[in-house]
Amino acid sequence: MIYGITLVLLSILAVPSLLLSKKPNAKELLEKIEPYQGWIGLIFCIWGVWGIISSILNLGWLTSAPIWWATLLAGSIVQAGLGFMLGFGTINKLVIGSNVQAQEKAAELREKIAPKQGKLGLFGLFLGVWVIVASFLFTVA
Repeated sequence: MIYGITLVLLSILAVPSLLLSKKPNAKELLEKIEPYQGWIGLIFCIWGVWGIISSILNLGWLTSAPIWWATLLAGSIVQAGLGFMLGFGTINKLVIGSNVQAQEKAAELREKIAPKQGKLGLFGLFLGVWVIVASFLFTVA
C-alpha cells in the first residue's frame, strides 16, 4: 500500500498542472518542494529500477499472483520513468559530469521524453490508486 501511495505522490509531482487546476494554493507547496525535486526523482528512479529487478526475480508470482506481479512491474516502470524525468538534472550532474558531448545527448533524450511526462504521470496516478486497491484485494504468499 505504501508503494501505491508513493506512486500517487510522485505522479502528482510529475503533473503539477493537474494539482494546480484543482487547488490554486498548491503552487506554494510545489515551490517549496522544487529545490528537492531532483533528489526526489533520483531516489524514485533507483526505487523503480529496483522494483523492476524485484519483479524479474519474482517471476514465480506469475503462477500464484499474476495480476499483482503485472501491477508491480508496471508500477516500477512508471516509477523509474517519472523518477528519471523529475531527477534528470541531478542524474545528469552526478552521472555525466562535465562531458559536454554526453550532456548534449542527454538533453536530446530529455527533449524527446518530456512531452510524455504528463501522460505517464496520469497513468502513474491511476496505477498508484490501483496498487492501493490491489493491496487490499490480493495477497502474495
